[in-house]
Amino acid sequence: MNFEFSDDQKQLRDQARRFLAEKCPPKTVRAVLEGKEAYDKALWKGLAEMGFLGVAIPEEFGGTGAGHLELCVIAEEMGRALAPVPFSSTVYLAAEALMLAGSDAQKQKWLPKIASGEAIGTLALFEGTGNPSAKAVKLTAANGVLNGVKKPVADGAIADFAIVAARTGTSGRETDIALYLVDLKGGGVEAKTLTNLDPSRNQAELTFKDCKAEPLGAASEGWSILSRVLDRAAVLLAFEQVGGADRALEMGRDYALDRIAFGRPIGSFQAVKHILADMYVAATLARSNCYYGAWALSTNAGELPEAAATARISATQAFQHCAKQNIQVHGGMGFTWEFDCHLYYRRSNALALSLGSLSYWEDQLIERMRKKNAA
Repeated sequence: MNFEFSDDQKQLRDQARRFLAEKCPPKTVRAVLEGKEAYDKALWKGLAEMGFLGVAIPEEFGGTGAGHLELCVIAEEMGRALAPVPFSSTVYLAAEALMLAGSDAQKQKWLPKIASGEAIGTLALFEGTGNPSAKAVKLTAANGVLNGVKKPVADGAIADFAIVAARTGTSGRETDIALYLVDLKGGGVEAKTLTNLDPSRNQAELTFKDCKAEPLGAASEGWSILSRVLDRAAVLLAFEQVGGADRALEMGRDYALDRIAFGRPIGSFQAVKHILADMYVAATLARSNCYYGAWALSTNAGELPEAAATARISATQAFQHCAKQNIQVHGGMGFTWEFDCHLYYRRSNALALSLGSLSYWEDQLIERMRKKNAA
């Protein structure tokens, strides 16, 4: 496969980078991290005005209709800037679920609001510790009423609506899982903010008590739809992780060139060169796998499940490695609150668990390749 982004897509990346450099400096991330606000509302409004929230949403539903490749390049820049907004939960998860399985009425109601920044969405899947699993879903649905608890839910405390995975039967099969759309402002839901490693990304516990909900997609296809949503989100989140890895590498490189020890920049020392070289290799390998994922996502290729898992694995490894080694390059200063290294370290570890752990995606890749080879 020979893939590269077009000149227009690269220009969009540059535009997003300039916008985020101006509107999302580190002090913006720190303001949310320190609890001054739940997310940066001015940045969220600006992203909507730039058309970034609706870049993959069809024009008939209020978006720009550009496509997923354009969303990939924007995701990368969001990761570089550590943007403290509910972008991934709303755009990668809620919007994708709506576009895949929503009725025309559901799309008409929510997608234009997402594109304009009026609505924040999320996916309520997890119920405590563990990875994505149909067997782990205990929240029940009966006659359009939900009862149970979901946690952690990304941006659950600030979301306007949620796509909720619920159990409708007792057979234990994946066909027992259905998806429901819930207006979180309509009653029957209690949200509680959770303490987490990266406070610049909200996590919440949602308790549903006789909460009215409307079905999203066919009742027996909930888990199938979820799997497709997770694959799409895995590619998009991988681009965020690559953006963060690249920025961590740049921070380490710049510091190594500026920091003088024994009369020389520390970047001239072999040990530091090796650290930076390993960071570069990890980030470049992840980018290659992300490009494969972007191609598969944009063409809806049959290889998307394998490409998504590969991108997710390599990007998770790269971001965690680069964020950690960036601290090492900075030495003792890298551990201080004043330096921005810890912001990337926090985000790298938070994103590593957001769609399931690294080991989960490794198992998924093995299983998908086994099935493909057996076919």
